[in-house]
Amino acid sequence: MLKLGPYTLPNPYILAPMAGVSERPFRVIAFRLGAALCPTELVSAQGLMRQNQRTLKYLRYDAQVEKPYSLQIFGGEPEAMAQAAQVGKAAGAQLIDINMGCPVKKVVRNGAGSGLLCDVPRAAAIVQAIRDATGLPVTCKIRSGWDARTLNYLKVAEALQEAGCAGLALHPRTREQGYSGQANWAHIADLKRHFPELPIIGNGDVKTVADAHRMLDVTGCDFVMIGRGALGNPWLFRELVGGPPATPEERCELVLEHARAHAEFVGDGLSAVRSFRRHLAWYAHGLKGAAHFRSEVNGLDSPEVVEDSVRRFFAGADTDPTAPLEEPEVDYRAALG
Repeated sequence: MLKLGPYTLPNPYILAPMAGVSERPFRVIAFRLGAALCPTELVSAQGLMRQNQRTLKYLRYDAQVEKPYSLQIFGGEPEAMAQAAQVGKAAGAQLIDINMGCPVKKVVRNGAGSGLLCDVPRAAAIVQAIRDATGLPVTCKIRSGWDARTLNYLKVAEALQEAGCAGLALHPRTREQGYSGQANWAHIADLKRHFPELPIIGNGDVKTVADAHRMLDVTGCDFVMIGRGALGNPWLFRELVGGPPATPEERCELVLEHARAHAEFVGDGLSAVRSFRRHLAWYAHGLKGAAHFRSEVNGLDSPEVVEDSVRRFFAGADTDPTAPLEEPEVDYRAALG
């Protein structure tokens, strides 16, 4: 049985929390296409604690679709994290996920994100403080260590489990690596061997259905978390649960639906168009004429013009077998303020 805390999930496939990407519209799409869980992008504990209006907007979710609703927060102080989790619970959060893996300097220098890997007692104290304050199940996302000389994921996991962590996601790269190099899945397997009773979520370099199945097989992890592999391809979750890949017509309609939902979510038309450009680039990746389309969308300035452009490009776009196998770039700093 696939469980995180009291929640039974329908399958082992989870959308990764990505700053500036895992907003409500994209999470809803991923849920509908088969993802079992879609945590929010990382949200500042300080912003929640201070009731910052910009930060509070990140709490918006679809109660009809997002079940359970998992809120990821980041911060370095147990008391502030506990207060932030209380704000999240009041807004509807059912799971609290702690980001202990973000490598961005602005996060790390405040002792948050992967900075917590360097202070294991404080990381455990954060888990305990949130559990005591909210009574909610707490999950954590960590990395293998700060650098190749300090691979302390087993030590971190032991402390977090003792503090009551309900599930642990491991991105098997170090903070020093960032998002470069190859994820070392052997660390995920090692983690599961040492903590067989703790739900382990594997993350890193899962781009296809075959990748996800292989991670489950070779590591023994309970869940697979998919990040960059889902950008522009949320249908990956449908394929993982036995469904078909997207047709050109489906692709077009979903891109339009996402664009409209994003415009409603952001509110300001021009800001919505600008922030949706990256999604359009990801959706176009691997399709014929993608480079020209990306150049075109960079000049678009209204949701109506975006819709016309999307219909022209996606309705009949075929895959391009000559397209390079490049990874889409994600701005992980987008939501940090």
